[in-house]
Amino acid sequence: MEITYVYTKFRREFGRQGLFSDRAEAVMVDIQPNPRLISNFVVKTPRDQASQACMDMSEHPVNTERFESSSCGINHVEGAWPKDINPKDLEQTVRFKKKIEKEENYVNSLVHLGYVMDHCIKQNNTIDIYQEHFKEDEMEKVPELPTAKTKSVFRDPNQVKRTITSLSWHPDGGRKLAAAYCSLDFQKSPPDMSFDSYIWDLEKPNYPEMALKPESPLVCLEYNPKDPHTLLGGSYCGQIGAFAFRTQSCGTPGRILWWDVRKLSEPTERLVLDPSREGNLDQALGAISLEFEPTMPTKFMVGTEQGMVVSCNRKAKTPAEKIVCTYEGHHGPIYSIQRNPFFPKNFLTVGDWTARIWSEDIKESSIMWTKYQMSYLMDACWSPVRPSVFFTVKMEGVLDVWDLLFKQSEPTLSVKVSDKALYSLRIQDNGQVLACGSHSGDTTLLHISSGLSTLQKNEKSLMAAMFERETKREKILEARQREIRLKERSRSEQSREDEAWREDGDDDPDQILAKVESDFYSMVEIETRKRERERRAAEPQSESPEKKEEETLNL
Repeated sequence: MEITYVYTKFRREFGRQGLFSDRAEAVMVDIQPNPRLISNFVVKTPRDQASQACMDMSEHPVNTERFESSSCGINHVEGAWPKDINPKDLEQTVRFKKKIEKEENYVNSLVHLGYVMDHCIKQNNTIDIYQEHFKEDEMEKVPELPTAKTKSVFRDPNQVKRTITSLSWHPDGGRKLAAAYCSLDFQKSPPDMSFDSYIWDLEKPNYPEMALKPESPLVCLEYNPKDPHTLLGGSYCGQIGAFAFRTQSCGTPGRILWWDVRKLSEPTERLVLDPSREGNLDQALGAISLEFEPTMPTKFMVGTEQGMVVSCNRKAKTPAEKIVCTYEGHHGPIYSIQRNPFFPKNFLTVGDWTARIWSEDIKESSIMWTKYQMSYLMDACWSPVRPSVFFTVKMEGVLDVWDLLFKQSEPTLSVKVSDKALYSLRIQDNGQVLACGSHSGDTTLLHISSGLSTLQKNEKSLMAAMFERETKREKILEARQREIRLKERSRSEQSREDEAWREDGDDDPDQILAKVESDFYSMVEIETRKRERERRAAEPQSESPEKKEEETLNL
């Protein structure tokens, strides 16, 4: 057993009571900033956030027994034959059939069944049994309470349990589910830990259907939407493996690499995630999540470890132009980023203790966000059938379902899925089955109620109006903030000018008073001369040229 921390206490202090009292604050150490080290850091906008150390907790024990089923084949043989007849002997079976057909009971049974079938056919032709008598009168739908029921649980078959870091549904109807297993405890993994990841069949929850054996544990895994027989996985050591092709290649932190599965020896393109757009790998941001929409093949978005979303354009001419813009709003790594399937300009991000909805037109802030939760949010996804519904999972093992049309301040439904932390989340294309992966290696399938998986009336138009309204509101606030910053900048410039003016006078009151008096009398003299010229210009032009010349000389 490895000793991590050691706490010591003197024997003379045993049993001493704690003495608490108020005292004035005191500066223990003052570390001044070093300008030479600024190149090693990424400048971020400062943020203030209140935190609470206490957590609300509850306990509810449940004792259930797991039902295990096994698949086995059935050997079907011919039946209903007499013992003296061999069903494999064609001659005996034909002779027995002819004998049965000549019996009187056989003929009477067929005639009786013929009358019954004839009556049913005539009745169906006379009456339309599928006729809708109240087609015009729509029945009032009773609102259904949002629910999520557990269908099955897939458990890690290994002795050492690992975290499910990624899930991917089979593209052909979601009959199978691929899960990536990896231990995220750095340098604390046991030496006998398995590297295998698995593909599960929904009808066989007890044992995986197929095992993937990479050289390093898989952190992410994804099906090819065009070829369901191909899987792409990213390993803990930085390798990328295309399963069914037995070839690998490596990636570099801080870079986005494009690959061609026909040539995996090296990437086809590279992009350094440098926010200054200089291509400096030392200042590159660490990528932790990636969003790619097939309908927008040239655009993609990257969530970084520094809480920043980087929007990129692959077809830009220069590397500096490939980084289009950045969005800042999270205090920590962005674990998930996804565009709304109905409104691609709006995307969802999850990081630290909140989920945020952004608009591509607003760079300063998100247009909508959830309250700060008591535990970290690890993953999120939009509903593929409802534009107003999205799902989030938290470290406390809770699944939250958000319906923006119903309420925005809190989730519509919260389900305690597991006692362990939930790290991954994926939903089927039909929006009815949800898969959650936990820290202990359990994959839980949940069936979502029809109210949360059926498109509501006017839902698209209502969500479009909501996103547009919130975008306009943020634009107004952004313009107001820009105006305030401009005023503060002008005030700071004026204060610097006043400071420079005071430095010229060495802050001597007598000199300042003398300068003010001199400036005042100079302004009075200039104004007096100006009024005299205006008065003389208004007088009649009957004076002699000599007098005009004399007045001009006086001026």
